[in-house]
Amino acid sequence: MTASSWLRWGLLVSPLPVMFLALQMGAYTVPWKEVWQYVLFSSGREAVSEQMWAILFQVRLPRIVLAMLVGVALSASGTTLQAVFRNPLVDAFILGLSSGAALGCALSVAFLPGVPIQVGAFVCSLTAAFLTFFLARTRGEVPILSLILAGVIVSAFFSALVSIVKFLVDPHKLASIVFWLMGSLSLADWQAVQKSAPWILAGSGIIWLGRWRLNALSMGDAEAKALGMSVSRERGLFILAAAITVAAAVSVSGIIGWVGLMVPHVVRMLVGPDHRRVVPVSMALGASFMVLSDTVARTLTGGEIPVGIITTLTGAPFFIFLLKKRAQQSWTT
Repeated sequence: MTASSWLRWGLLVSPLPVMFLALQMGAYTVPWKEVWQYVLFSSGREAVSEQMWAILFQVRLPRIVLAMLVGVALSASGTTLQAVFRNPLVDAFILGLSSGAALGCALSVAFLPGVPIQVGAFVCSLTAAFLTFFLARTRGEVPILSLILAGVIVSAFFSALVSIVKFLVDPHKLASIVFWLMGSLSLADWQAVQKSAPWILAGSGIIWLGRWRLNALSMGDAEAKALGMSVSRERGLFILAAAITVAAAVSVSGIIGWVGLMVPHVVRMLVGPDHRRVVPVSMALGASFMVLSDTVARTLTGGEIPVGIITTLTGAPFFIFLLKKRAQQSWTT
């Protein structure tokens, strides 16, 4: 791509315009002039009123940053796993991450109040991922079909454990569990950003640096081996990076579906199948989409809608469109 093409796509998918829109919008609307003045040109906290400081820098900005991190994590991991599995309908939750995070959340709320929800969800997410990988590994290899089946088994097992916890817990705690499972950024703060950012950036960095290798893996094992790649090692590294990235995101946001499925599809329609372009554009568009979805979730009504509902309402019609489009193409050909 030429420099002008990169600039055009960068401006199209950049999360910065959406970020400034999100800073302005909310229960208390901040004028554009003040957003620019306080965020870009403020000389310090003394230049901002206490109320404005709390709204912009303690409530909205950490939530926006966390939404961007979650969007990057879900989009990058979805792109990676679709390339590794050579299946456009695969996303990170195929490894059992969602059910693992759900169990961690349920256990933290119901029986381990001293353990933060983020910690419980993160530990159980990684446990589910490693358990899936262990069950699928045979004779030093990890066949794709075995990995998918292992993910289904682990997800079903962890979901059953979550149902048991929900059955045993009292109604007040049950409401907290159910709300978290819908996916929400309502508890976002700078502490959540600090806990999740290193893991998300580390996993996404591995995916970014190795994005050209995804082209070889997406062509098949034989082609990748012909290029001198160790397929099992490369596949395991990318799966591990995606698992760590999504586990960190899910631990602070709950279960947010469709982002890892929808964003890579949109990006491939825009820039083609080359993962050297797909990965960075997916990260940028995923960040923008999450910030926009969360802004809609917190401003659409007087209350706050879980952002997972917004992403589902957006993703489902998109895939219905793709399904109809592919059906028409196959019928005509």
